[in-house]
Amino acid sequence: MGKILQICGVDETADKLLRPLVMRLKQEGHEVHIACADTGRVDRLRAEGFEVFTIPMKRSLAPISSGKSLWKLFRLMRREKYDIVHVHTPVAAALGRVAAKMAGIKHIVYTAHGFYFHDDMGRVPYYFWFTIEKWLARHTTDYILLQSKEDYELCLRERFLPEEETFHLSNGVDIEGTFRPSKKVRDTMRDSLHLQEEERVICFIGRLVKEKGILELLEAFKQVKQVRKNVKLLVIGSLSQSERDQDTYRMLQNHLRDPDVLALGYRNDIHQLLEAADIFVLPSYREGLPRSIIEAMAMEKAVVATDIRGCREEVIDGKTGYLVPKGDSNVLRDRLLRLVDDAALRSSFGKEGRRFAEQYFNERKVLDLQVELFRKTLEGEAHD
Repeated sequence: MGKILQICGVDETADKLLRPLVMRLKQEGHEVHIACADTGRVDRLRAEGFEVFTIPMKRSLAPISSGKSLWKLFRLMRREKYDIVHVHTPVAAALGRVAAKMAGIKHIVYTAHGFYFHDDMGRVPYYFWFTIEKWLARHTTDYILLQSKEDYELCLRERFLPEEETFHLSNGVDIEGTFRPSKKVRDTMRDSLHLQEEERVICFIGRLVKEKGILELLEAFKQVKQVRKNVKLLVIGSLSQSERDQDTYRMLQNHLRDPDVLALGYRNDIHQLLEAADIFVLPSYREGLPRSIIEAMAMEKAVVATDIRGCREEVIDGKTGYLVPKGDSNVLRDRLLRLVDDAALRSSFGKEGRRFAEQYFNERKVLDLQVELFRKTLEGEAHD
């Protein structure tokens, strides 16, 4: 068995995304630590038995703060002498890999949940971040796991690492347990939200920032409401005044005063809220391989998402939902209206989405791949 360090930017990522992997690795007999910034969840994670080290990390690279984070990671690794360091999220992954290389860690694994560079960047910034990612892959990474198939194919095409060190990981949720449709749960949750049976509910999950397409969604919903009175919008996610775009913050505050918009903030009962909904929408500008869409498909919800990397790997246009152009509130409105009006179409999309999720996005299979990789890595070390 090995000693493994999981590194991510913030404790929310550790709590929501890495929890199943950490628990599975511990069940396999590994000693697992987590390093991340504390935004209010570290004490609870520790109370649950997780070994968490707090390392402040910002969302962007900055010389002074990044240097301090790098030094703290390096000292942690030298002290704890990990067998494997597994990194996640762009900035934490960059700092974690450099620190691991400096500390002499034998095995460094990077899960790319979505590269920092993307198609909407200008040529210069795209090439800059692409070059950094490629350099880090070649010089500080032993294995790279890609959630997005498009990212996986890019890594092979651009030769980030040899093919045998590059894996298409995908993404997954607990479709065999937590994320299973239940009419009883639906009725209970709709009652708690004071939703009427005839009301059609559209659901959004994500950070309330411009790049998630929340403004286009709110505008589209406003237009839907003008012609259909039986609609509600569930908005699940935090509105942070610290976001850089204060104009967006003020616009969101105005929209969220609409009595037909139920702004629920951060929630832990996502599967129950999705069960209460009829349609899930994610009009984001860029994604890795969004977990929220998989959760919605697992709960048999019709999905409307933007035609971007990640989303188009999960949504089959016209079969499990609709793909719409990024930033186009009119097309988004039209697709939402069609689904609000057509119960049979919602049902068809939902059932096909569930089948698709069962085939390609089962969390157990995603965890199996990682556990097996760690096992083979540690066994190979033992045989050296």
